[in-house]
Amino acid sequence: MKGAPLRPFRDVFKTLGPGLITGAADDDPSGIGTYSQTGAQLGYGASWTMLLTFPLMAAIQEISARVGCVTGHGIAGNVCRHYPASLLNGIVSLLFIANTINVAADLGAMADASRLLFGGPAFAYVLLFGITSVVAQIFLDYARYVAVLKWLTLSLFAYVAALAVAHVSWGEAVAGLLIPRVEFSAPFLTTIVAILGTTISPYLFFWQASQEAEDQRVDARKRPLIQRHHGAQKEFHRIRADTIVGMAFSSLIAIAIILTAAATFHATGKTDIQTSAQAAEALRPIAGRFAEVIFALGIVGTGLLAIPVLAGSAAYAVGEGRRWPVGLARKPKEAAAFYAVLALSAAIGIVLNFTPIDPIQALYWSAVINGVLAVPVMVLLMLVARHHEIMGNFRVGGPLYWLGWLATAIMAFGVVAMAIAWAL
Repeated sequence: MKGAPLRPFRDVFKTLGPGLITGAADDDPSGIGTYSQTGAQLGYGASWTMLLTFPLMAAIQEISARVGCVTGHGIAGNVCRHYPASLLNGIVSLLFIANTINVAADLGAMADASRLLFGGPAFAYVLLFGITSVVAQIFLDYARYVAVLKWLTLSLFAYVAALAVAHVSWGEAVAGLLIPRVEFSAPFLTTIVAILGTTISPYLFFWQASQEAEDQRVDARKRPLIQRHHGAQKEFHRIRADTIVGMAFSSLIAIAIILTAAATFHATGKTDIQTSAQAAEALRPIAGRFAEVIFALGIVGTGLLAIPVLAGSAAYAVGEGRRWPVGLARKPKEAAAFYAVLALSAAIGIVLNFTPIDPIQALYWSAVINGVLAVPVMVLLMLVARHHEIMGNFRVGGPLYWLGWLATAIMAFGVVAMAIAWAL
């Protein structure tokens, strides 16, 4: 039967949702830039960080998703109901700033990559991608929009293909993956915080929790678990499978980028990537003179996926905190303030690109900012997940709870160690 071999894949793909999109958005242009820089600077010896972060990011994202599924509200929606307004305002303000800087960096990288391919002025591409992302979120049907986001994740496989034919020293690669190498220096620790910040990012917590709540608003058959009390285990199993697949996908792509960059740059003495053109060289082993084409498609594809998540998570956080009607499934007139915040984040991101910023460096430092911001957000998330009035009988506990706190502690330790190293 025609198309039958693809049916199982399609069926599984349809069941994946917020977790897959969150995992793919994790490998946005900021992630690609950070992982490329990491491979160039530290070589194969940095890939072990992906094995460390995978269970941590999976735990935090699953906890975020559970909060949304149990309560029917995102993180900000729960915080505004049970914690002081000053705490919420501080966290949401920092999230909006960090997300907007990340949007700016992603748009800059997308424009830089497109200019490699087609030529022309960078500002034209910044406007094109920025406006397209906002218009798609506001006017596209929600189900169709989510489907588009899921298919955009496939653009990341360009880096897996590149890794397959690159001249990788597999002995060193395996050693780098399994044996941690740590040094107490400001550049090394800053890179570690950047890696943590681009894999365990605050905007992803807010996005996945809000998307779980959004799915309940869209589907009349669903209600928050705290209201219906049945089917919890089925929902938790779905969330765990969705999240693990998304985070495993994210980690696989990250490892592929680090190893490819290590084989291409570090092995030849190029330890600092300053431009998108240099980053494109990581794909030359498979693409030859068409490296720029694949690089541009990867950056643009992941950027079109990540910018809606970045701007959308900021809008969810602000809107839920203000108790506005929120949700991408709502019509513009039904959630005007929500869409206004979304558009404002993207607009500021566009404007920031008319300042003298270097796209690759901006991507790297936006990841560092996310790493610093993640610490207070993760502490707050863990408190919400154990709050009886918020989670009822579905409070997060057991190994998942302690893994969440371990992720928080490691993130905090990395930030403190980086600050001490720079102070010395």
